[in-house]
Amino acid sequence: MSAHGSAKVSVWRQPAQVWAVAFACVVAFMGIGLVDPILPAIAESLEATPVQTELLFTSYLLVTGLAMLVTSWISSRIGAKATLLIGLGLIVVFALACSLSGSVDAIIGFRAGWGLGNALFISTALATIVGAASGGSGAAIVLYEAALGLGIAIGPLLGGLLGEISWRGPFFGVVALMAIAFVAVLALLRGSGEKPVPVPLSAPFKALRIPSLAVLAVAALFYNIGFFVLLAFSPFPLGFGAMGIGFTFFGWGVALAITSVWVAPFLLRFLPRTTVMLLTLPLLAVDLVIAGILVENPTALVVCIIVGGLLLGIMNTVLTESVMEATDLPRSVASSSYSAVRFLGGAAAPPLAAWLWHAYGATVPYLFAAASILIATATIAIGRRALARIDLREADAVEEAAAVLVGDAA
Repeated sequence: MSAHGSAKVSVWRQPAQVWAVAFACVVAFMGIGLVDPILPAIAESLEATPVQTELLFTSYLLVTGLAMLVTSWISSRIGAKATLLIGLGLIVVFALACSLSGSVDAIIGFRAGWGLGNALFISTALATIVGAASGGSGAAIVLYEAALGLGIAIGPLLGGLLGEISWRGPFFGVVALMAIAFVAVLALLRGSGEKPVPVPLSAPFKALRIPSLAVLAVAALFYNIGFFVLLAFSPFPLGFGAMGIGFTFFGWGVALAITSVWVAPFLLRFLPRTTVMLLTLPLLAVDLVIAGILVENPTALVVCIIVGGLLLGIMNTVLTESVMEATDLPRSVASSSYSAVRFLGGAAAPPLAAWLWHAYGATVPYLFAAASILIATATIAIGRRALARIDLREADAVEEAAAVLVGDAA
């Protein structure tokens, strides 16, 4: 674990405000896979095509990415608590609207509003809990690792359980949990007392002119295509019910959490960041090719999904940690500009995968994903000279926590 041993003693003895934000983080992480198990059920109940259903991810990720360009500007002016509450409030409102919708088009629109709330919350939560946790940064990291693991693993499982009742169930679940988180943050989180330092609105746009950040952003765009083909498209060829999909992606989430929290930091003790990425990305491409070849075999596809989770966990942490070391910019500015670009890949991938499935068969989306991963690999290899800085600097403990949070929260 990336936390220092001294932090382990006091990690569970935290102020109530820390637990309030940590609980909200668990619920936010759950949202990553909560919708996965109910995609086929939504398509059937609302008479929607798979392409339409996959737009639930597109609208959410597109708005999240675009909003990331302005979240640092907003939070630097109104403060962390207000930004967190606005983000949580928007998620509650739009998740409730999703649960009450009567058409897939309405859900697509409301998921966009959900993405705005998620961007505001995620972009602010890290700094809040690190600043408020007792026991130093190490204690905060352990809390984030616990929130990450719980959220990513439980999300698909809860989605499957509630999805067995109705496709609306997971949305109602998010409403209830996020409403509790909103009240907890409102009642328990105190202001830092520090006057916010305004960040220029142009900062994230100017950041992308820096070659190292541009290389990582382009690589992440194509990497995210592979990520979201595996996550958002796989429920359809699996052919399972909501519970079966939930258990599959529970395994995916556990695998992703294990490697992002433990394996990635371990590898980085011995290998440069670019080397870890250039080793992991081709393995992910191979996994996707095998998934495409064996797509008609549900057991084999489940294994490929879980193996993919292992590799994705490593990449998420290493990529985002690299972004933090690529420039001297504030972490919030660097991560927001990078995330805005990479989310474009995540937004485009699900409907493209569904269209390729219907046009050419279930194998082709995975081959398309593998090709995107290879483009990401080539981008890192070609731009390695521009990335020399990320191999020369070690991330401190707080940066490792930020890598885990930002890399896996979107």
